Amino acid sequence: MAQDGAHHHGERTTTRPPTPLPHQRPAAGTSSFDLATWACAPRPDADPGVYRLGYRRVDPERAEAAKVATWPLLLRAGLNAVVAWFAFVYGTQLVLHLIVITVWVEHPSETLVTVVGLSVNVLVAAAVIKIFGRMGRWPEVWRRYVAPLLSRTVTEEQPVEEDAPGAVEAVRGQDPWDGLRRGGAAEAAVRLEGEAVGDVDYVRIRRAWESAQADPVFVPAFTEQVASRGAAAFAHPSEARELPGRAERHDLLLGQVRLGTAQDVPKNPLGHRAAGFALDPAVLGTSLLAVGPAGTGKTARLARPVAEALCLQALSGTACAVVVGAADADLGPDSWYDVVIAPGDPSSLYGLDLYGAARDPDEAAARLAEALLPDELTARAEHARTALQQVVGPFHAAYGRYPGVRELRALLAGEPDVLAALVKALGMAGRLAVHERDLEYRERQRDRADDPGALLADRLALLERPAFEGAFATDGTGRPPFAMRVLDHPLRVRVKLPERSHPEAARMLSRLVVGQFVQAAGAREDRSLFAGLVVDDASAALDAAAVRGLQRMRGANAGAVLLLRTLVDLPEALRAPLFGAVGCRMAFPGIAPWDGKLFSEAWGTHLVQETAVTHTPDTSGGVIRRAGRVGRKALSGTTAQTESVTTRDVERLRWSPSDLAHALPAGHAVVSLTAVSGEQVPPLLVDLRG
Repeated sequence: MAQDGAHHHGERTTTRPPTPLPHQRPAAGTSSFDLATWACAPRPDADPGVYRLGYRRVDPERAEAAKVATWPLLLRAGLNAVVAWFAFVYGTQLVLHLIVITVWVEHPSETLVTVVGLSVNVLVAAAVIKIFGRMGRWPEVWRRYVAPLLSRTVTEEQPVEEDAPGAVEAVRGQDPWDGLRRGGAAEAAVRLEGEAVGDVDYVRIRRAWESAQADPVFVPAFTEQVASRGAAAFAHPSEARELPGRAERHDLLLGQVRLGTAQDVPKNPLGHRAAGFALDPAVLGTSLLAVGPAGTGKTARLARPVAEALCLQALSGTACAVVVGAADADLGPDSWYDVVIAPGDPSSLYGLDLYGAARDPDEAAARLAEALLPDELTARAEHARTALQQVVGPFHAAYGRYPGVRELRALLAGEPDVLAALVKALGMAGRLAVHERDLEYRERQRDRADDPGALLADRLALLERPAFEGAFATDGTGRPPFAMRVLDHPLRVRVKLPERSHPEAARMLSRLVVGQFVQAAGAREDRSLFAGLVVDDASAALDAAAVRGLQRMRGANAGAVLLLRTLVDLPEALRAPLFGAVGCRMAFPGIAPWDGKLFSEAWGTHLVQETAVTHTPDTSGGVIRRAGRVGRKALSGTTAQTESVTTRDVERLRWSPSDLAHALPAGHAVVSLTAVSGEQVPPLLVDLRG
């Protein structure tokens, strides 16, 4: 990890490699992290998706010149140099001759002759260099060949440690705590100067300082906290200041995680070519859908790095993270997370609140009903919601809590003893008159063949297994339940689904968790933290309500990363709405052509310049030319032809379904981005391997 930042950093070939910029806090026990260099390094503005730390803008003219091959470039430069030499020699003679016959004095002094001669030579040389240097592209020749040669020569003659300080050295002279000194917290700056401060610490303290500056009254409290705790001030509730096993390249000042490199190909926009590719909250806020078969790197090269970035941002106090996946999915160790929910694992310390701690019983029941039903039974969702609301509402009114799995199943199945106890409790609470009609209707529905309560009871039986004992308790007897309503805190949550042992229960729980997240993220009052959701396999987690909620999250400072093996896993009615709901789309190698068709249609067409060459028999000329062509054909067997070249702008698909299905190299992906601000980036071919 520490070595990663000491290797390549820029993406352009330069005349001299710059001193590397560190990108993150190194591993424990090392002290090579240069905070001043990292914190004060330039981060130029760039399009969404560009890793801005160490990024260098591309000069369009230079990029266009770089397309010229070596030998044509050198040949043109040489020819222009020869012509320029003759133009200089004869040009100076012509100018001097004109001066002599027009304004020259009869007996000039030697000084005057020297001055005039030098002036004429300089002026003619400047004009010649400007004219023929432009035509011969001499600056490009200098940049490509001469400057690197001189740079290597200087490097060989002079040790690296004696080099003149460059731009990075100038950055190292800056003070990362200058804002604290000027804002009246000099004591805090002095304390921080003497400690090893990592990027997580710096971003967390800087955020606390920005909050303290909103009201001068808080500045003394800020100074006191930093003076007493140093770099550990304002620490995350877990007191963690770093992630163990951190592996990716991050720029926490911008919230970016570098996933790979945009390829230098014509299909990619010029500003992205050979630049680092990164994701950040400004892009993830529109949500990202990634599709690719198993084994193409979706988890290792997308889900895990994004989960790592969100956990780091949570430690720095800028985000909260919810990561959902199978228990054996590589989404980071448990030490990355504050809350690990593993239904089916007896050693799990936390359970899951099936109702998401919703304050409205009808709302909680509706979300639970949608999660319990499989895709093929969504047509009965409305009746199922009503049936669940008819028992959850009265139970909550009677006991002040929501029913557990066993209690809820008994109520839906219509067990007389449980219903009688509920009626008695409602009477004692004085709420029987309010809920009596719901219970009577539920009683009438119980013996009907199409009773949705029986269906819901059967589905709940999947969660009433010995392996899930205490995982969904609501009466305080089981594990502490986690509720999605806490998304306004910088929590790191991992939900491990029992896909191998209880696959259908895992599908229900994934729908429930995603639905609760979407609902809770949009209902937050404090939206200062970015709420990030990562779902390793979203095939069972999405329904119509979740897809609608994805669109609302754009304005709630929240977003989701959804991974799918194929779009066929989703109901056909959800595929197009899902593509419209997400702002970022990512296709991995080997996707099916029918999946590629949706990507291709979403990305649309663009204008490309197409050149057509047409060959036609040559019929021009008189008798002599025709006779010559007949003789040529008799001798060589070829017919004389004329060649016509036509160039026109035509519309072509940015990426065809066939290209996406068969032409993507391994370890690559095609991704389009949309920022929360509305700025869009067309599909990029990205190398995710490093």
